[in-house]
Parts: sequence; C-alpha cells; structure tokens
Amino acid sequence: MPSQPESGLHIAGTGVYLPSRIVTNQDLEKLVDTTDEWILTRTGIKERRISSEQETSTFMGVAASKQALAQAQLAASDLDLILVATVTPDSFFPSAACRISAELGATGCPAFDLQAACSGFVYGLILAEQFLRSGTAKNILLVGSERLSSVVDWRDRNTCVLFGDGAGAVVLRSQAGYRGLLAFDWGADGSSSDLLHLHNPQARGRATQPPAPLAPDCIVMAGKEIFKQAVHAMADSSKRTLKKAGVKLEDVKCVISHQANIRIIDALVDKLKFPRERCFVNVHKYGNMSAACIPVALHEVGPEMKLQKGDKVLLVAFGGGLTWASALIEW
Repeated sequence: MPSQPESGLHIAGTGVYLPSRIVTNQDLEKLVDTTDEWILTRTGIKERRISSEQETSTFMGVAASKQALAQAQLAASDLDLILVATVTPDSFFPSAACRISAELGATGCPAFDLQAACSGFVYGLILAEQFLRSGTAKNILLVGSERLSSVVDWRDRNTCVLFGDGAGAVVLRSQAGYRGLLAFDWGADGSSSDLLHLHNPQARGRATQPPAPLAPDCIVMAGKEIFKQAVHAMADSSKRTLKKAGVKLEDVKCVISHQANIRIIDALVDKLKFPRERCFVNVHKYGNMSAACIPVALHEVGPEMKLQKGDKVLLVAFGGGLTWASALIEW
C-alpha cells in the first residue's frame, strides 16, 4: 500500500479585528510632551488603533475568530481546543477563551488563556502543535487579543506612544501534505521581571478607608534595557530554532518579528544578517499590540511577501516575564 502523506500543522484560516479609531502621532502631541518626529524616529510608529468601551478583548477576539473560521470553512462546533493569548482579559475568570467560546457557540470545547506577554501567541502556537502532533486535537483556534490602551499611563510619553489595540486569530489544523512547525525555541527569565511589568493592584489589597479602591497600575518599562534584552534574546532564540531545524537563514523566505519598535526589528535583522526587505513590518500602522502582533501579521504577510506553499517563515517574539520564543514554520 502507498504510504500516507505526512500530516503537520497547517494554518487553515486567519482573521483580524482592528478598532476603527485611529490615533496618530499628531493626536498624541495634544496629550503629552512629544512630537510626531520624536515618536517616528525612535519607534517607527505613525499611528495605532484604540478601542472603544464596547471593543473589549473578548469582542475583538470573537470578531477575529469568526473571520478565521470562515476562511478555514469550519464551524465553531468543529473545534477541539480554543487558546487565547492575552494580558488584558475582560476578567481574571472566566477566561477570555471561555468568553470567546461562548460567543462563538463552541459549547463543550476546552478553552483556556495563556499569558506570556508579547511572546504569548508563539507560546500558544508551540503548545497547539503538541496537541495536533499527538492526535488529541485536529482543529485548534489560537487567538491573540489585546486592549493595551486600558493599561497604559497616558501621561507617560515613553510608553503611551508605543501601544495599540487589536486581535488576530488563526485556525490550526493537522493536515496531510503540510510539515507545519519545523522547530521551535522558547524560554523565560523571571529574574528580570522588574524591567517590564504590569502589576495586579488587587493582589496588594484594598484600602479600608477612602479613597478606596486603589487605582489600577499601568505598564512600566525600562526601555533601554528591554531594547538590549529583546534583540539578544530574539536573535539567539532564532539561531537555536534554525539549528534544530537544520535550516540555513538564507533559506528562510520571511521573518515575522514581534512588532514592538522599528529599532528593535532593525537591530534584530542586523544581528542575524538577514535582508531587511524580507522582514515583515506593520508596526507603523498598529504599534505594539503585544500577543496580537504576530497573528495580525500572519493575516497580512502572505500577499505582501508573496508567500507560497513550502516557503519557510520564522516567527520570533520577546515580552514581559521576561519571555522569548521563536518558531520556524513551513507555509
């Protein structure tokens, strides 16, 4: 009998949701002591999307998921698992994944959140592949949804210019004829967590006298140190993944880096000695959307980079934790 073609992870569908409200650098000039030139030269960001009160992480995740399911020609009832990467869920519990599953009508499907900050989506991809490879799942919905505008200090010009809101979703399927995830690398270093963090104010207790309750904390970042850590961690992780896969960097068609800052992306490709024109960039349009960056990029990258079946794409991210992850996939 002829052997069956190998089955591997296949991105069967992608979807995005981006709030309609666009906040430009000129808009931010009216809020904080900054200029369009200052933001653009230091970050590469021209504008970002900011959600309305109704556009929660759940709302955006549901919209992106419906688009991905439609492209994959699947119903929510066909899903075997729902994973959501987010640092801005609507509630600690129920999880964003449970909320999204309810809105989609995926009753009975296991669903849970994972939190690795900006590395969250790549962590989720690595985790999803394990379920597909073991045969315990055939169709998985992986979502990255973030509402970072709700945790940004809009008085801090060093951080408020960086972040935006949005969601991306992919349907992952085990399918014959696709090799999928060729290799990956992931890790964390909790000893440097103070460099980039968002505290949970409820974990500190509440005042028993006015003015209770305490105000929520906002994102805190040591920008210069995070820059250095991000470049080194993503470059080293990328090299380890390529070595595991036995693939040379020149055979990679496209790199999709976490869209944190154009200077980080440029420093990464310089360190890897990878052609800048083959690194996908959309940070100028959306800013840093944390776990939503890479799924949104996966939705946009195909036509822009003229990807074809069999092309090798390197995903790499770095985030609070500190966390990092890279994955080499075959398109």
